[in-house]
Amino acid sequence: MSKHLGVAGVALLLSACATTSTPPVAVDAPVSRIQQIEAQKAAALPQQKIFKRKIAIGRFSNETRYGRSLLTDANADPLGKQASDMLASRLVGSNRFLVFERQDLGRIADEQKRTGASAADLIGVDALVLGSVTEFGRSTTGKAGFLSSTKVQTARAKVEIRLADARTGHIFFTASGTGEANTESGEIAGYGSRADYDATLNDRAIGAAISDVLTSLMNKLEERRWRTDILKSDGRQVFMSGGSRQGIRSGDTFAVMREGEKVKSGQTGFEIALPATAVGTVRVVSLFGDAESNEGAVAELVSGTLPTSGTNGYFITEAGK
Repeated sequence: MSKHLGVAGVALLLSACATTSTPPVAVDAPVSRIQQIEAQKAAALPQQKIFKRKIAIGRFSNETRYGRSLLTDANADPLGKQASDMLASRLVGSNRFLVFERQDLGRIADEQKRTGASAADLIGVDALVLGSVTEFGRSTTGKAGFLSSTKVQTARAKVEIRLADARTGHIFFTASGTGEANTESGEIAGYGSRADYDATLNDRAIGAAISDVLTSLMNKLEERRWRTDILKSDGRQVFMSGGSRQGIRSGDTFAVMREGEKVKSGQTGFEIALPATAVGTVRVVSLFGDAESNEGAVAELVSGTLPTSGTNGYFITEAGK
């Protein structure tokens, strides 16, 4: 009898340990199948064409008391230079602009003497970026109890940026950005972390302020009309500045414009250019050049005419703009 009970007990134990496989259950995706297909089609489309504008950072200064002392001269502005370098790095990294140096022109001039170049070789820009760090501060807060304590270090920064037309000096856009960074440490009954002065908070706060203003800055720059020069015109063949690195592709169509007459306004004092006139259309046939500094495009004139003696006063821009 006990033998039968033992066998039955072993069988019961084995049946309890056995696992049963359950068929997989279909789980609905967070979006419908149609939406997934549409998203895949959108991802397969070519990226939006971006014609790069030419910009330069003219000045970025520190207008706060932070980092200033009697032992530093007017040119020792580490905070302003840091903000300028961060802004330039982000603008170049966006791959949406051609960024030119303006703050270290003295060093560039020295190199030009060695290479045989001159100031006349410097490239003009469409807009100049000017800015300053207007607010910067640090604070340390914390709580202390019977057996525990906490310490929070915080850095806050604010930057002001404005865009100026390189031809007239007119400021056409301003924006501000704020940023904050903090670090926290604590200990309980003598165990935990103790944080000394964290200098990296300054860098992170300024970087956050630059990032805060960057989107509105780039959107405003891209609102300005993109244009490029006609290098040479030979019958129906037109050589234009700009190539693949500026978003130009074979088959693209552009409008050829003749600049309007410039008239000085008695009301504002500005020299106002009358509206440009469309004189033709070109289609890109091929591209040449291996860098942003020497690339161009060969186009054919599909409508209109161009003068044979010179193309001064003519430019190329996006069709329909």
